[in-house]
Amino acid sequence: MKDAAASGRREILMFGGILVLMGAGWGATQPLSKIAVSTGYGPFGLLMWQQILGVVLMACVCAVRRKPLPPTANALRAYVVIALVGTVLPNSISYTAAVHLPAGIMSLLLSIVPMFAFFIALQLGNDSFAWRRIAGLGFGLIGVVLVIAPSVDIGAVVPMEWAAAYLVVGLFYAFEGNYVARWGVAGLDPFQLMLGASLAGLVIVTPLAGGLGQTIPPQWPLPLTQQALVAASLVLVYASYVWLVGRAGAVFAVQVSYLVTGFGLFWAWFLLDEAFSNMIWLALAVIFRGVYLVQPRPRAILVAQTVTGDTG
Repeated sequence: MKDAAASGRREILMFGGILVLMGAGWGATQPLSKIAVSTGYGPFGLLMWQQILGVVLMACVCAVRRKPLPPTANALRAYVVIALVGTVLPNSISYTAAVHLPAGIMSLLLSIVPMFAFFIALQLGNDSFAWRRIAGLGFGLIGVVLVIAPSVDIGAVVPMEWAAAYLVVGLFYAFEGNYVARWGVAGLDPFQLMLGASLAGLVIVTPLAGGLGQTIPPQWPLPLTQQALVAASLVLVYASYVWLVGRAGAVFAVQVSYLVTGFGLFWAWFLLDEAFSNMIWLALAVIFRGVYLVQPRPRAILVAQTVTGDTG
């Protein structure tokens, strides 16, 4: 009995450590994107290399798992939709906005994705009305106002128009999750879906990068900006999330959203020397309160996990 309890505690500690590492990795995405755009790289050139790296990594994973890509019409539709709403459209906006916004602010604004997701779920009939979660939307709105209102001093220059544009990135991510919940992904596992979406994204962005003169020739040794692009493009963190959901459950794994924002602000300070006033921490607390209220209760998450099946 004692051995079982000790083993359980060790497993919880291991899962907790993995959760922290995932939050640290995901949280670094915005600062790394900020570095990648610092020398004038265009968004479609960055997206092209992001897709190339995703294809190479996911092709290796699928080969090891012996899971080829099914060429069915439903699967092809899933590849294209996920590529567009999960990568091409949001990331083209994200890379463009990164030129104008502090990385910490981008991390903070992206934390409201669960609130957007709930609002879209209501419109699509994926979720039901609940006053508790409506209150969460209210907290999220207050937090965003604290970040972008011109009269509020948060210790950084935040162009309102670019902050508003960056919120559209969160809308795309929120719609992506709701699309999967409503229409599914044609029976694909997450690694097949990521490989197919990366291939579809590569087909979409390559002619755009070439036509707009945004192709990025690789250099060796890689300069800092290209190192940042490689680091921001690798999807091992997402693969770890998929594994953790299968082992520890979605109720536990979903808590990574708090860590992503917290680490995003830390990396913005550590890597880019960004500093913020106390008002940013108030906005963070308000948004986190909104995220907590908007998230479905554990039973609802577990039901969703049962419907989607084993993703580990």
